[in-house]
Amino acid sequence: MGLRLYNTLTRTKEDFRPIDPQSIRMYVCGPTVYDFAHIGNARPLIVFDVLFRLLRHLYGEAHVTYVRNITDVDDKINARAAEEYPNLPLNEAIREVTSKTEKQFHEDVAALGCLPPTRQPRATEHIAEMIAMIGKLIATGHAYAAEGHVLFHVPSMPDYGQLSRRSLDDMIAGARVDVAPYKKHAADFTLWKPSGADQPAWDSPWGRGRPGWHIECSAMAEAWLGQTFDIHGGGIDLIFPHHENEIAQSRCAHGGAPFANVWMHNGFVEIAGDKMSKSLGNFFTVREVLEEGFPGEAVRLALLAGHYRQPIDISRDGLKEAKGQLDRFYTALRKVQDVTAEVNAELPLDVLAALKDDLNTPMALSHLHEAATALNKATDRRDQAHRKAALLSGGHLLGLLEQDAEAWLKGKTVSLEQGAGVSLRATMDLKVIRSDAWTDERIDAQIAARNAARKAKNFAEADRIRDELAAAGIALEDRPGGKTEWRRAD
Repeated sequence: MGLRLYNTLTRTKEDFRPIDPQSIRMYVCGPTVYDFAHIGNARPLIVFDVLFRLLRHLYGEAHVTYVRNITDVDDKINARAAEEYPNLPLNEAIREVTSKTEKQFHEDVAALGCLPPTRQPRATEHIAEMIAMIGKLIATGHAYAAEGHVLFHVPSMPDYGQLSRRSLDDMIAGARVDVAPYKKHAADFTLWKPSGADQPAWDSPWGRGRPGWHIECSAMAEAWLGQTFDIHGGGIDLIFPHHENEIAQSRCAHGGAPFANVWMHNGFVEIAGDKMSKSLGNFFTVREVLEEGFPGEAVRLALLAGHYRQPIDISRDGLKEAKGQLDRFYTALRKVQDVTAEVNAELPLDVLAALKDDLNTPMALSHLHEAATALNKATDRRDQAHRKAALLSGGHLLGLLEQDAEAWLKGKTVSLEQGAGVSLRATMDLKVIRSDAWTDERIDAQIAARNAARKAKNFAEADRIRDELAAAGIALEDRPGGKTEWRRAD
């Protein structure tokens, strides 16, 4: 079976037919760098990282280009800069906010196990391309200048709204648009707006100003992927107005040529049935759960446990459950740590088939559990190597099981790199399962004392030590030959 993906544009699951199999191109909307990413923001990062991994496996690493932008010009950034750095000139304050927040974002993304995208363009680096695209839209009658603004004229595009499939009246109401007097139509949206003295600004044919949000992605996507590319991704909340407006701008600027052939959107992350969002205040950030001690890999597994198109409810109990599942995988791997196995040498076809069916990660994870069970049952060294390779390879395709098993189970510091050529590192201490009083050396000494008590048939003392370790969150496993292994439990 070939790769099949659900296309929001057609509302059907389709066979993926790349424009050029030698050059697969994907664009995903990235962060606006003014604050920490919350768990809801993490879901598209992880979902499209899995797709990136899958595409690289199917078509070859050198043939896949993944662009995820950085929005570093936005009124939210301006407000945060004024709030945090009131004594700095605005441009300096904005640089402080965006550089700090972008660094935090990259650290969090690395901790989640995401590969770096091929390109990470910044909006401020593509102002010239935005101005050029706006000029094309004015020249072709799809946009107009008014009082220092430039607006896209929605009625100029007869099939506007094909992605969201809403009526124009519904779109106006849903977007809560500002019906300014200079607009020709209530649904017209901003491409360029004038800047005040306390706002970032660039020279343009329409005066000093700054771009609207939607035009940024259209310009960056064209700059790095061309007029038409294969896949555009993002959260379901971006379908309207952001992605709808990207399509309008790009198609009208390019004579009607398609913008992206496949549109993919992940569902909301929910808290107790309500959408997680900063506006509702019912959110927690990636950084918060990492600092509480939940490994980024547990966050990743929890967000992959549901199908990407469906809403998923996330809680700290759910993160603990995901951590427990990973403990099971790593326990199976630790038992065969002396067995050599090569990643992708034994890629489990059932995991691959699940992912090729519109990224069915719940099914892929169930097959990963089957692989772990098979590894636990394997006794022959050759079979162990085969089963270990299958588990590691399936995990790699999902961005999981890339830690050292012994270090993971002992609650060591997790350190993840974003890949070759990227110097960013994220190091998170697993505080929630780690007590500073229980060092590795102290645990090893207690295990030695327990083994000595068992040898002397002082089973009451051996049980007391085991119970004391269990109360401290240290789980023991007695192995054949008298060896005792331990891990830091939840």
